[in-house]
Amino acid sequence: MRIDYDELRRIHRLEKNTSRLVEVDEDFIDSLEEFVAIEKKKYLASLKEFSASDAREFTNLKRVIEEIFLMREKKLLNKALISSHTKEVDGEKMASQEKDTFKKLLRNLEDHYSIYESLFGEKERRESEAVRVSIIKDVPTFVGTDMKEYGPFQSGQVVELPAKIAKLFISRKIAEEK
Repeated sequence: MRIDYDELRRIHRLEKNTSRLVEVDEDFIDSLEEFVAIEKKKYLASLKEFSASDAREFTNLKRVIEEIFLMREKKLLNKALISSHTKEVDGEKMASQEKDTFKKLLRNLEDHYSIYESLFGEKERRESEAVRVSIIKDVPTFVGTDMKEYGPFQSGQVVELPAKIAKLFISRKIAEEK
C-alpha cells in the first residue's frame, strides 16, 4: 500500500468517526515509515530554503500521524480488554506491528486476571470443568473458543467437552447431557 496525504486524511477522518479500528493493510506502518522518510527529506530541504509552508506541512503531517496513533492505541487497548474477558480474539484491521502489540496486551491482561482467579481457585475449577455428552448429530472438526481443536464426532458417540462447548451443543440439539 502506498501512503500519501489523502490516504492519511481519510484514515484520520475515519478513526475520529468510529469507535472501531479502521481497516489498514498489514504493511501500513512500514508504508508510513517510507512516506515519513520522504517527507522528512523535503522538510529538511525546505529549512535550507526558509520555506515556512513546507515546514508547516511537515508539522501538520506529524500531528495527524500522532493523532492516528493515539486513537488506534486506545482502540487496541479497548479491544484487548474486551477480548481478555470474552476470549474472542480478532486481529483484523491491524497492521502487523499492531497485531504484535495486541497479543502482548492480551497476554498481560490474562496474566493480570489470573491473579484474581488464583485468589478463589477459579482457574483450576474452570479448566477442570468438563461435561459428558452424547452426540446426536455428526460434528466436523472445529476450533473452540479456547483455540483447541475438537472432533470430529459421530452420532451416538459419548465425549467429554468443556462446559461452554457442551452447553452450546445441548442448546442447539447437537448433543444431550449424559
